Amino acid sequence: MQLIGMLDSPYVRRVAITAELLGIPLERRQISVFTNYDEIRAINPLVKVPTLVLDDGRILIDSTLIIDYLEATSGRPSMVPANLAARVDALAAIGMAMAVNEKAVQLYYETKKRPAEAQHAPWLTRVREQIKGGLGCMEAIVGDGESWLGGDAPGQADVTIATAWRFLQLHYADEFAPTSFPGLACFSARAEALPEFRACPVAS
Repeated sequence: MQLIGMLDSPYVRRVAITAELLGIPLERRQISVFTNYDEIRAINPLVKVPTLVLDDGRILIDSTLIIDYLEATSGRPSMVPANLAARVDALAAIGMAMAVNEKAVQLYYETKKRPAEAQHAPWLTRVREQIKGGLGCMEAIVGDGESWLGGDAPGQADVTIATAWRFLQLHYADEFAPTSFPGLACFSARAEALPEFRACPVAS
């Protein structure tokens, strides 16, 4: 199977790290939706990453759906708890982190890809407020950052929160400083030290 997309995408990296944790080998094709538009379009007409190309040529898109498939084929327990109460906690954490991802990517496109004169200041203010609100919720979820949410080993909630925080630190560390979210900073540092995270490096 081939995973299409750059690891600087929190969505692509989330899939890549999950595959590592599940012990599933993926061929990674780190090609960009910006500089390799036509190459990705030949694989997926939507030019959307992550795209997972299955061995039979079919493609899957959307990181959550790809992860669902990987878990189903791994033969290992799900990285989301089966117990209902724990499952709701995990899904709430994943949903919050994915919403932060969405807003962070919107901020990236608006500030990094759109000319300054075309940027919409009220929209940027709104997005930044949404990100800060989401990070505050994530900070409350991880607490001091010293424990995995999934128990003794990281689960999908841990992976999703850690990759969301890393994306923001890659591009907006000055706006969303680790000193303002010490629990997330500690949590992220612990995650990034894991071999599965180190196997999926993102440029700094």
